[in-house]
Amino acid sequence: MATILPPDDDEPVLPESPSKAPSPLSFPDYRYYWLARFTAVMATIAMVVVIGYQLYDTARTDYGMSIKEASFQLGLLGLFQFVPLAVLTPVAGWVADRFERRSVAIFSNLIDLLIAAALGWFTYTDGLTLPLLFGLAALHGVARVFSGPAMSAIAPNIVPPAVLPRAIAMSSIAWQSASVIGPAAGGLIYAAHPTSVYIFAAVLLAISAFTISRVRPVLPPPTEVRRHPLREMADGLQFTWRERFLLGTITLDLFAVILSGATAMLPVYARDILMTGSEGLGFLRAAPAVGAALVALGLAWRPIERNVGVKMLWAVVVFGLATMAFGLSTNFLLSLAMLALLGAADMFSVFVRGTLIQLNTPDHMRGRVSAVSGLAISASNELGEMRAGSMAAAFGPVFAVVAGGAAAVGVTALWAWLFPELRRARTFEPQFKKAE
Repeated sequence: MATILPPDDDEPVLPESPSKAPSPLSFPDYRYYWLARFTAVMATIAMVVVIGYQLYDTARTDYGMSIKEASFQLGLLGLFQFVPLAVLTPVAGWVADRFERRSVAIFSNLIDLLIAAALGWFTYTDGLTLPLLFGLAALHGVARVFSGPAMSAIAPNIVPPAVLPRAIAMSSIAWQSASVIGPAAGGLIYAAHPTSVYIFAAVLLAISAFTISRVRPVLPPPTEVRRHPLREMADGLQFTWRERFLLGTITLDLFAVILSGATAMLPVYARDILMTGSEGLGFLRAAPAVGAALVALGLAWRPIERNVGVKMLWAVVVFGLATMAFGLSTNFLLSLAMLALLGAADMFSVFVRGTLIQLNTPDHMRGRVSAVSGLAISASNELGEMRAGSMAAAFGPVFAVVAGGAAAVGVTALWAWLFPELRRARTFEPQFKKAE
């Protein structure tokens, strides 16, 4: 276990029965953690949505690109955010396991705050260019790669194990509710006054840095033998590779979202298919989070306990089908509904995967394994955007989205066959023999 300071006198005492465990929000440290996560996610997602719209609009307006050419630029945007993640993920996981995790998270927030300030300045001076947007997007990827493992590794050390499933669901509520408010607020603020959206994001990032600093220090877990950093970085990858259940769970999400992600095409749909502009883009970007937040709220109230593997597989199938329906829709309300449905299905699979990872990973490896999981999530998102942008450039945005959704359904069937452990998982209890 990581070392933490003794609990405050007003922290609740965990009852003997896990079923009677208190709410995670009854722990002061978790309340600070929840608020820090909420504000940081709201800020960064608002920024990402606006960056995507600004890049697409800049490509179409200032560079005279066609819809297909500008769509390809959106794919490149995902690639520029992914490269730092791919290169730095082993380092970020090692840092989260060897340094004070709050400090890593605070430093990452401050990097994003500087990015928000730079984007605000160049928006105000009308100095945005495609190279500048790509460069700042890459720097944002650097901040994310260090923030993710550190924040994920904090939660298991500030609540007791019996509370952890509900804590993960509550953390998902923070993420998804911020994902609802952030895009909508970002789109509306940008439409009213473009520079103000980055001021909004900078203030939220400052609040996040302050609130995570209020969590008691979580010291790195002790190790009997300190090995070479490169060897320790490789341990997380090896642990994940050896455990088939964990490997199957992570890679299912990886390939399903790479093939079916529709997020990169939302600026195209908002501007040139649904004709809703930046305001509509905010609502389109928020719709998946609405569905996800509702599912997260239900799981926080009543977490699932049985047949978790089969339910996860069916959730990915629903995700793919909803993506196909969104791709074919030309009605704004129907598009919102399908995005909300795919968000709900994605949240269900995320909850299952996140709970399994946290409950089945030794604390001294949580940062590194969280980094592997984070890399898979980021790869699925950013490389999915690259896949969608490239396919849209060749065949059009509608084909790119519909074909991706169909591919996700196919991947789920293939993974159910390749990893029968997924179908057989009944509960969140360890599904594999722990590595010695």
